[in-house]
Amino acid sequence: MRDIGIVFRHGRLCDTAKMCNNRTKSSRGQMPNTTAKTSRNVKPAAEKEAPSSTGRYLQGVDRMGGFAKGLSVIESFGRGRSALTIAEVARLSGLDRASARRCLLTLVEAGYATTDGRYFELTPRILRLGHSYLAASLPRLIQPSLDRLADELRESCSAAVLDGPEIVYIARAVHHRIMGTGLHAGSRLPAFCSSLGRVLLASLPLEQSRAILRASERPALTEKTLTRIDDLMAELSRVRAAGYSIIDQELEVGARSIAVPINNLSGKTVAAITVGVLAARVSVEKLRDEYLPRLLDVKSQLSTFLP
Repeated sequence: MRDIGIVFRHGRLCDTAKMCNNRTKSSRGQMPNTTAKTSRNVKPAAEKEAPSSTGRYLQGVDRMGGFAKGLSVIESFGRGRSALTIAEVARLSGLDRASARRCLLTLVEAGYATTDGRYFELTPRILRLGHSYLAASLPRLIQPSLDRLADELRESCSAAVLDGPEIVYIARAVHHRIMGTGLHAGSRLPAFCSSLGRVLLASLPLEQSRAILRASERPALTEKTLTRIDDLMAELSRVRAAGYSIIDQELEVGARSIAVPINNLSGKTVAAITVGVLAARVSVEKLRDEYLPRLLDVKSQLSTFLP
């Protein structure tokens, strides 16, 4: 029907004749030659599909490039300053300036960002995008257990999931300020030097955890921070065997923490919980002897109903 529409729009009788002739040949068992047309429309395999973050492949027809660009622009604001120029967003997101500009202006139009003509900032409306996850079953189901644990120990307790080289807090129960005053649901910390990160990395296959560590920036945040791949892999082996991780002032001077993985009904590790303490008040031995049993109790309880 598309060919017929083209014929009538241009009023070319000769094309009509050709089309009719091809139909006649087809009716006699002879197919018209469409090789040239097909070769122009078929894309190479590399253009038709690419791996997704889950390792699966997406067909080109399933991918929305503009949507992915917009997400990368939003994520660029979580890597330092809250106000960024177009050039800075382009550099942080890996996009060209024109694409970054269009994404930013679209966010401004939709109310997710503001601009003074040079700098762009996200607005509180952007929280709507994360609220769906934070309101989902996992954070909601873990939060009551965290609250009870924090009340019992009189310490700050948290739950987190792994997102590449970082952990993302999904629930918090705070009793005092430790390890930064700005930690809340949605906050991120490096996985390689946090107790939450290490128990989550230890739950992965060896090669996967090694790949994540290799791709991670591993700065020495304190003089105690482990940064070498071999040292970290050896520590993950100890964590895997023991079933918990203790961080002693590797992430922040004066702070200690202990974490255990949280499994769901099928035994899969879906999150981790931790207790953070001041090093001056709580020793490593006390973390292991008094706090670990309580964490393991919570882990056992959660494993009976987490999906």
